Amino acid sequence: MPPTPNPPQTELKQTKVDLGGLMMVLADHLYSTPAVALRELVQNAHDSCRRREIEGSAEGFTPRIVIEVDPEARTLSIEDSGAGLTDDEIDRYLATVGSGYTRTLRERGEGGADLIGYFGLGFLSAFVIAERVEVWTCSYTAPGIAWHFSSRSGQSYTVEAAQPRPVGTRVTLHLSPKHSTFADGRAVRGLLARYCCLLQVPIFFAGEAEAVNAVPPPWRDGDEQSPLRLRRLSEAFAERFAGGLGPLCTLPIADRSGGSDIRGLLWIHAATTYGSGDNRQVAVYVRGMLIDPDERDLLPRWAGFVGAVVESDRLAPTASREDLQHDAGYEAAQAAVRESLIDGLASLARREPATWRRVLMRHNEALLGAAISDPRLFTLLADELTVPTTQGDLPVAKVLRRGGGKIHVSRAERGGFEELLFRALKVPVVVGSRYGALPFCRKYVEETGRGGRVILLGHGESEGELFERVSGVTPEVTRRLDAALGGDDYELILARFEPAYLPFVGVPDREVELKRRIESDEADARIGAAVLSLARRFTQEVDERPPLRVYVNQRCPAIVALLRASPARGAQAAALLRPLLSLLSETDEGGRIMAIDAALETFCATVVDLLAGDGDGDGDGDGDGSASGRGEEA
Repeated sequence: MPPTPNPPQTELKQTKVDLGGLMMVLADHLYSTPAVALRELVQNAHDSCRRREIEGSAEGFTPRIVIEVDPEARTLSIEDSGAGLTDDEIDRYLATVGSGYTRTLRERGEGGADLIGYFGLGFLSAFVIAERVEVWTCSYTAPGIAWHFSSRSGQSYTVEAAQPRPVGTRVTLHLSPKHSTFADGRAVRGLLARYCCLLQVPIFFAGEAEAVNAVPPPWRDGDEQSPLRLRRLSEAFAERFAGGLGPLCTLPIADRSGGSDIRGLLWIHAATTYGSGDNRQVAVYVRGMLIDPDERDLLPRWAGFVGAVVESDRLAPTASREDLQHDAGYEAAQAAVRESLIDGLASLARREPATWRRVLMRHNEALLGAAISDPRLFTLLADELTVPTTQGDLPVAKVLRRGGGKIHVSRAERGGFEELLFRALKVPVVVGSRYGALPFCRKYVEETGRGGRVILLGHGESEGELFERVSGVTPEVTRRLDAALGGDDYELILARFEPAYLPFVGVPDREVELKRRIESDEADARIGAAVLSLARRFTQEVDERPPLRVYVNQRCPAIVALLRASPARGAQAAALLRPLLSLLSETDEGGRIMAIDAALETFCATVVDLLAGDGDGDGDGDGDGSASGRGEEA
C-alpha cells in the first residue's frame, strides 16, 4: 500500500500587481470626465505652494499658479512657484501610485485644511488626456538643481538633469487628438473658473493680469462689507452657478450647532418651480476645490426651488474626488444646510416682505410640500400659501370660511359632479390631485387650532355630507321616478340637497370605475404583472353595482311637479329632463348616460313637440301656433 503523502506546507505569497491593468483602471476609469485632469493638476500645484509655506521660509515667497495653452503644439501647461521636487521625491511621490507628499504632511499634523490632496492618485489623471507628460521641477531644498521627468503611459518614465530653473514645477501635457479642446484657452479658463474659484492660491491664465480666482466668495469677507454690498456680491456669486433658473435672493449658510464646518450660500430660484419638480442645485467645494457639482442630497428633498454653493474642510471625498462619502460629517452638513434654509426663509419673511411675496408667488406649490415636511415651516407658511380650487388659488382660511367650516377636496382627474354642485353652491373645491394640496389642508385643520373638517369628495362618506337621503319612499314614487328617469347603468336615489333649482346630480362610483379599468384588456399592457395582480385582488372585493349614482332632488320644484303630473305630462317632462340628466352626469372616464348629440337631438325634438302641440299634453296638436289652438293650460 503506497504511503500517504504529507500535506503541503502553508506558503505565504505576495499579491502580484498587473501594472498595466492597474494604470488603465486608474487613469481611464477612475474619473467620470476628462475635465477632472485639469482640476487634479491644479490641486497638486496648490499643495506644492502650501508645502513651501509650511516647510520653507515664507520670506520673499509669493504663491502662484499659471496655466498656459498652445493650440498649435496641442499642449497644456500648469506651472507653480511651490516647493518643487528632488529626484528622490520624483521616484517616491510623483512616480509611485498611491503615494503623495500631501498625505505625509497631513499625517504629521502639518498643513491641516490648507492641503487638498490625500490619495496620491491625482497625477495619473494627466494620462487621461495626454499622450505624453513632461515635468520640469526644482526643489526649494536644492535651488540650483533641476530635473526633467517624461512618461508616455505612466507605466515607465525617465528622469534626467535639466537646465536650472526657478524653484517650483512645470507640468506640460502633450494632448491626445481627441482631447485637443484642453488647448483651447476659452474652454480651459471656463473650467478653471468653475473648479478653482474658491482656492486661495492665485491662479493666472497666461497673459492675464487678474487671477481667475481673484474675487473671494462672499461668506469669507462678509463681515467687512455693508449689508447692501454683501447682498449684491452674494447675488452676483450665485448667478455664476444658478444657470437658467437664476437667483431671486440669497441666504447665508452657517452651522450654529457646531456639528459641521460647512459654510456657503443658498439662493431661491428666480424661475417658477412646481412641487413635483426637483430643481435642487448644490456645488460642493472641499478645501477650496470643486468636488461635486451636483450634490443635491445636501438639500432637503422638499427644497426643489433652492440652489447652493457650500464649502467645507471636513467633508470626505471618494478616491476619484468627484463624490462625497456619506458619513457622519455628511449628515452634519445636511443638517446645517437644512437649518440655514429654514432660518433664512423665516428671516426673509420678517426683513424683506417684498422679496418674500415674490418667493411665495413663484414657489407656492413647492412650499406646500416644504410646509408639510417641517413644523416650523408650516407655522411660517400656513396663512401665506394658497391651494388650487375650483374658484382659483385661495388661502386655506378663505376656503374654510366659504365652505362653512368645511374644506371640500376632490381628487377626480376631471371635473365631475363636484364642479357642478359646488359651483351652484358658490363653494370652492380644493383640487386634491395637485401636489401637496390635500395633506396641507389636513394639516391646517389639525394644527392651526381653527377647527374645520376636510371632506374628501367622491366617496360614500362625503355623499352623506352632501345628500340627505329621503326615507320612507313609497313604491309608487319609486316607480314613477324609475319610469321617468331610470336606466340600467345607474342607480336613482331620492334625496334633498341645495341648491333647490338643481334637479339631480350624477355621482360616479370611483371604486367601480377603478375595477373596470383594472380588469380591462388594456390594463394588461399598461401595468406590470405583479402590480396588476395586487390591484385585481383589491377589485375582487368591490361589489358588482352600477358605476353611477343619480341623486334626485326632492327640493327641486321640477321634480315635485314631475311626481305630481299626469302620465302624459310626466312623459313630456321626462323627455326634457333625461337629456339634461345626461349632460349633468359625466363620469370620470368621460362616459355619459346618453351621447351628447343624442341628448341634444332628443331635447330639441321634445321642445318642438311641445311648441307644436295644442296644449293638451299629448303632442298631437294641429301645430297652427295660434293661442286658441294651444288651449287654456298653455
